[in-house]
Amino acid sequence: MGGFSSKGLARVRELLERLVESGFVPGAAVVVARHGEVHLEATGQLAFEGAGSTTPMAGDTICRMTSMTKPIVAACAMTLVDDDTLRLDDPVDDLLPELADMRVLADPDGPLDATVAANRPTTPRDLLTFTLGTGMVLAEPGTVPIADALDTLGEPPPDEWIRRLGALPLVHQPGERWLYDTGADVMGVLIARAAGKSLGDALRERIFDPLGMRDTAFSVDGDNLGRFATAYERDNAATGEPVVDDRPDGQWSRPPVFASGGSGLVSTAHDYLAFATALLAGGVHRGERVLSRQSVESMTTDHLTPAHKAVSGFWPGYFDTMGWGFGMSVITGHSDHGHSVGSYGWPGKYGTAWYNDPAKDLTAIVVMQRSHAGDQRLPMWLDLWTAVHQATDD
Repeated sequence: MGGFSSKGLARVRELLERLVESGFVPGAAVVVARHGEVHLEATGQLAFEGAGSTTPMAGDTICRMTSMTKPIVAACAMTLVDDDTLRLDDPVDDLLPELADMRVLADPDGPLDATVAANRPTTPRDLLTFTLGTGMVLAEPGTVPIADALDTLGEPPPDEWIRRLGALPLVHQPGERWLYDTGADVMGVLIARAAGKSLGDALRERIFDPLGMRDTAFSVDGDNLGRFATAYERDNAATGEPVVDDRPDGQWSRPPVFASGGSGLVSTAHDYLAFATALLAGGVHRGERVLSRQSVESMTTDHLTPAHKAVSGFWPGYFDTMGWGFGMSVITGHSDHGHSVGSYGWPGKYGTAWYNDPAKDLTAIVVMQRSHAGDQRLPMWLDLWTAVHQATDD
């Protein structure tokens, strides 16, 4: 029995073509895998202008994955748990002394010097579940002191970055709230120190090489820039034309000073498929075990309590049908997008997104390069995911 219907796949392609023909993106691709069957639907080019405008979008097109870095970094952390280098519930103080004896804001919106002692140390579990007590604080500049202070951390070398972070108080007590993003960057520093090598080297040895992810890294070398898609911003208000956000020879064309565990990786649809299908197979890739089954289960289980969900998230009701595993979301209730309960994955800023749906034995990855297009509330995602699920041939 095949895994997909040709009619359903044609609908997926039609939606991608509509995104390209409307001028939203120059190119887009979807890769779906089910019961060992893999299909790629790709249309358009790597750029609106220049050399990329004649290069077709493909499964090996290199894209900025931004927040889809988080699940990969979480998986790398779990390889260190598997070999007993890290323990999920031990304090991180030995490896990250900058985060020992933390202070916590008495009032999350209040002055930085009004603090109380943290009621317990930070653990790797806190970093993976984004409950370490600090993270993205959404506020107008000048209104919330800790938000302004976190915005000035910059991207210095990792040791300096963690020193700056540790000099600031936590926003909440460890374990109390879910706050986005920063836990993944801290985990990147922890992995490097635990493994005794750079985060990039640790990821390559523990994840990329075992999975054959040759095009996944923190930068794109010169030989591969011709496969690197241009990223675009919102349209120019005057001309209606998309504005270039980052060119192939831009930010990712050289190794970063700070390799961000939250948003730094580039990858391809095919590379990410190797990672995603290994998780779906319980940690195994082509007969070789990359992650223990127990680690995969930990990553893909909702770790947030009802108390977390009542006070955390980006907006009220954020966690009504979703929870958080390690570095990724987990679907816990009815999804308008058609994801089964127990599905897991995460999108990225530039319109990349991935979900595994274990109930359907389905992996789906979408890639494009348009700033803020990863927001799953956009109507295009309802259309795309609905089409992907309708293409399953049951």
